[in-house]
Amino acid sequence: MVSGNLFHCRKHSWPPEEYVSRATLQLLDYDSAAPPKQAWRRRLNSHANILKEFSVTFMEAIQMIRLGLRLWSYVREEASYGRKAPIDPFTKESCKPSASQGVPLGGMGSGSISRGFRGEFKHWQIIPGSCEPSPVMANQFSIFISRDGGNKKYASVLAPGQHEGLGKNGDQGISSWGWNLSGQHSTYHALFPRAWTIYDGEPDPELKVSCRQISPFIPHNYKESSLPTAVFVYTLVNTGRERAKVSLLLTWANSIGGMSHLSGDHVNEPFIAEDGVSGVLLHHKTAKDNPPVTFAIASCETQNVNVTVLPCFGLSDTDHVTAKDIWGKMVQDGYFERENFNAGPTMPSSPGDTLCAAVSASAWVEPHGKCTVAFALAWSSPKVKFLKGNSYHRRYTKFYGTSERSALDIAHDALMNYKWWEEEIEKWQNPILRDDRIPEWYKFTLFNELYFLVAGGTVWTDSPSSDTDFRSHFGDYQHKSKNRENSDVSVTSGKISGQAISQERKNGYIPLYHRAWSDPDDDDVGGFLYLEGVEYIMWCTYDVHFYASFALLALFPKIELSIQREFAKAVLSEDGRKVKFLAEGNSGIRKVRGAVPHDLGTHDPWHEMNAYNIHDTSRWKDLNPKFVLQVYRDFTATEDLSFAVDVWPAVRAAMEYMEQFDRDGDGLIENDGFPDQTYDAWTVHGISAYCGCLWLAALQAAAAMALRVGDKDFAEKCKSKFAKAKSVFEEKLWNGSYFNYDSGSSSNSKSIQADQLAGQWYTASSGMPSLFDDFKIRSTLSKIYDFNVMKIRGGRMGAVNGMHLNGKVNLSCMQSREIWTGVTYGLAATMILAGMEEQAFITAEGIFTAGWSEEGFGYWFQTPEGWTIDGHYRSLIYMRPLAIWGMQWALSLPKAILEAPKINMMERTYNSPLDVRSSFNERGIRKIAAKSRCFSISVFHCAC
Repeated sequence: MVSGNLFHCRKHSWPPEEYVSRATLQLLDYDSAAPPKQAWRRRLNSHANILKEFSVTFMEAIQMIRLGLRLWSYVREEASYGRKAPIDPFTKESCKPSASQGVPLGGMGSGSISRGFRGEFKHWQIIPGSCEPSPVMANQFSIFISRDGGNKKYASVLAPGQHEGLGKNGDQGISSWGWNLSGQHSTYHALFPRAWTIYDGEPDPELKVSCRQISPFIPHNYKESSLPTAVFVYTLVNTGRERAKVSLLLTWANSIGGMSHLSGDHVNEPFIAEDGVSGVLLHHKTAKDNPPVTFAIASCETQNVNVTVLPCFGLSDTDHVTAKDIWGKMVQDGYFERENFNAGPTMPSSPGDTLCAAVSASAWVEPHGKCTVAFALAWSSPKVKFLKGNSYHRRYTKFYGTSERSALDIAHDALMNYKWWEEEIEKWQNPILRDDRIPEWYKFTLFNELYFLVAGGTVWTDSPSSDTDFRSHFGDYQHKSKNRENSDVSVTSGKISGQAISQERKNGYIPLYHRAWSDPDDDDVGGFLYLEGVEYIMWCTYDVHFYASFALLALFPKIELSIQREFAKAVLSEDGRKVKFLAEGNSGIRKVRGAVPHDLGTHDPWHEMNAYNIHDTSRWKDLNPKFVLQVYRDFTATEDLSFAVDVWPAVRAAMEYMEQFDRDGDGLIENDGFPDQTYDAWTVHGISAYCGCLWLAALQAAAAMALRVGDKDFAEKCKSKFAKAKSVFEEKLWNGSYFNYDSGSSSNSKSIQADQLAGQWYTASSGMPSLFDDFKIRSTLSKIYDFNVMKIRGGRMGAVNGMHLNGKVNLSCMQSREIWTGVTYGLAATMILAGMEEQAFITAEGIFTAGWSEEGFGYWFQTPEGWTIDGHYRSLIYMRPLAIWGMQWALSLPKAILEAPKINMMERTYNSPLDVRSSFNERGIRKIAAKSRCFSISVFHCAC
């Protein structure tokens, strides 16, 4: 629950000694068993409060009643076809979300399973676009300890006894287990992609236990990071005077969440592999013609560790071997019969029955001795199938083949390689964790927000999305239209305003973008999709990816470039199928040539884009500028000239498409009196700060990129437009201290928008000259900080989207009154780039305090799109909060960005007052002031 201290105290450090005794930490200082010095921490007996969802006000409901009715009808229509609508606010999960999440399991794109901080396995996302939030309570680790010749015994599930899901129908049998852990002396420590659970004398006062959860999320490693597996390493320290026989038990249900365990025809099979690895395969037959899934649970036998298995047990009294039976067997013996390895596959389960399996690893721990036991969990669903028919093989099949039985090999390799994974993870994380310039909360939140790249419904395929390459799109752009097999889906050139690409030769010069093409197989990382959020089921939502993409660019740049290539191809395509737009009830075509799509689709991604149908996004004003800005940033950061060559036709087409929205010829685009940008409930009239700033930045980026690829005529055209547009933008919107929300005459028009400098954020992040002079940038950021940040609970909640000059929150719509987590992180990044580091960290710390701190609202590892000033969330597990990596980007700009050529946009040498080079040292690391003023709310530690 939220404490009254939320808005009154500011904590700077969370040392492990506050949660685990110093003596225990010293004992566990072995083989990475001790939790790191900097991590997100909770006690296992912490209360997991039910989260509070937002609700619309009466006036908002009146405004949206027509949209609501059309959306309700659309949701029902999709359900009649067996499909889930991409946005469905009417269907609520039976399992209410709570503050119980933890670090998810596995790499990226192969299906994910989350694990709560108290140990429950939940939020199953094995089938793309589908999430089963309820925990499968049969999936547990348990411990059995015997001392003094068996006269002293301890047995407990390694999770607190009070769990959601325990004791519900279908859980008969596990209630007979020993749920004896209070959690009072057990703690959880999270630093994605690892987590530590420390049992400090529970259940045996003389046994210290550390469980280390490790997933193969390794930046720049495009193999290991695709693997569907996790390792659990138990370190046992015996502080008693007697030998202790310790048995650890992993139980697992043949289930992919929900009620899938009851569907029948599931089979379990014991196995013995190489290098002492053994366990059980659980072959799961999915419903609705979805591809099958096989789980592998395994442990590794060593000189001191004995591994046995039980291939089959059930949860009801009618089963041959029940959950109660296996508990009794483990309490008595601590192991199963070796003959079980010879049992072969079980009979297929009957509908209504739950089929489970268990792996036991037993060891003797000498007095004051230590022992390590490792378990692996892997799952293999090689084929990913979308509801409208297209299927792909997942990325990991490139290395392990397309058999479900590859789960065995993946589990084996995980047990062999996890120590190397940890070395690579530490090499990546340690420079940031050891950086004394930045606050502690930021360090572990930076890594923990990456949970979304695993738990955000990610799909990673082994090959690009389609056989269509850039050459065909480029040729089509130059010459003639080309129809696809579906006559309703066409690629035509007539939809693009303006002239085609400039002539091949001018004065004997061949533009770079007409030269030889690169081989796309050189950097083939397959196709990559991630959801806007688990409640908004649209792949790679582009207006949100604009904020989140810094994480991929920094850690997996080849994936980031592959996503941009997909959108570049999409820009040059058209889908003529009719779509009804729900906000106004009008119709249009699904995808207009020249317009950047809102998303890559839902039920047939890459082939049926724009699943979003609230508004006609071909009329949105932010998508095309965001595409140009991302492409230029990515090109400049990676220095990948072949990428620039490949996507340039789409960049130019995207810019030319936007000319139709400059209706008065002043070089500046105008909004159309509806929510035609990412704030899709917040109406904009005329020139707007958000879209206008993005457009100015896009003109500058397009001009710079045009020069790099040899299209000098287009560069001059963009420069000319920029000069006119900048003057108009400042004349119409600058009010002396910030830029007005828009040039309209409504009560909303003079609002202070937190996101008004989004274009400047990208400009500075890409090494381009600033859009405005130093005074205007700093004045605007200071106004946002003073009003949108500090007037909301003293800066303890993040930046509210809209604020009036009278200090009251803008209540004109649902979104203007919300605090958006990713926008706050992006705002903080903009402040860092403007030399306002102290304000930046205070601004971003509000998201940590309200969302991640122990006194906050409980949104850890499920950061929502936003919350109200009351802390009520909208859209949990959302993409945009990955924008915290925009802060890290700002703190340590790559050398390629710092040395990027500076374009003369105003017919003179443009020396920016905010020259990004001046604030960085020769290594590209931002120079933060050594000390700050002695403000009580300062995030820096000063010695004055």
